Amino acid sequence: MLRYIAKRLLQMIPMLFLISVVSFIIIQLPPGSYLNTLIAQMRTQGDEINMEQVEALRIRYSLDKPAHIRYLNWIKGIITEGDFGFSFEWNRPVKTLIWERLALSLTVSVSSLLFSWIIAFPIAIYSAVKKHSVADYSLTFMGFLGLSVPNFMLALILMYIASVYFKFSVGGLFSPDYVMAPWSFGKFVDLLKHLWVPMIVIGMAGTAGLIRVLRNNLLDELEKPYVVAARSKGISPVRLALIPFVSTVGWQLPQMLSGEAVTATVLSLPTAAPLLLGALRSQDMYLAGSFLLLLSCLTMIGTLISDILLVIVDPRIRYE
Repeated sequence: MLRYIAKRLLQMIPMLFLISVVSFIIIQLPPGSYLNTLIAQMRTQGDEINMEQVEALRIRYSLDKPAHIRYLNWIKGIITEGDFGFSFEWNRPVKTLIWERLALSLTVSVSSLLFSWIIAFPIAIYSAVKKHSVADYSLTFMGFLGLSVPNFMLALILMYIASVYFKFSVGGLFSPDYVMAPWSFGKFVDLLKHLWVPMIVIGMAGTAGLIRVLRNNLLDELEKPYVVAARSKGISPVRLALIPFVSTVGWQLPQMLSGEAVTATVLSLPTAAPLLLGALRSQDMYLAGSFLLLLSCLTMIGTLISDILLVIVDPRIRYE
């Protein structure tokens, strides 16, 4: 097992290098640069810009150098110093910005993932075992309803319910008194009070889709002779149901981490997705490239975890 894990980790190195190259090229594809965006904003605000100022900004952001030189300097800083570059828009090191947002993003994403699993697992098993029953049709209808309702609409509905019936604001992840406060038990409790809305909103879309995948997978397996024989001996189909769950770890967590942009904007969440969206819009290349590289790394690590869990859950699979 350790040999297999080491082999997979070594295979990630060239893959991450290739992803970093592709990500950097994609970020460079739109016309113009962050400097053009900044100049346009300054002109909109009525600020006068002279060519000396433009050239100084170009040198400051290393935009006077060819793209391949900027890439080599960026990747060299990551490998040798753990330096992901400097954010143009925020005027801060990228590493600082990422770690500030990543912890809260992982908190929201992991809680949403656990919520999705806790809800989807029993519903999908019950729906598959009681197929073509009234309960199955009702749960199927609810699944399609969950897939069709946009996340931002669900977020607005839950914000209204929390405001009208529970008498407290759920915008953001902290109350105003705790936003800049150091971590304490009170701040942790305040986080839990605000966490349930993004957890439900982000988790619901994954829940509805996971119910459909898991139900269909179980329906295929439950009719097979070895499963029929196992169930006749009183063996639960739960082990079979775990296979779709562990096989989706590789893409669900990065998807939630990067796909929460609309929900995070509506709920004013200080997470990574709005930061990534802003970096892509303003062509903040080092910040956007570092986020894309991080998401790719999470995907590969998640895929490795999925493969290991699949071997544990399904004895028919072996390490190779």
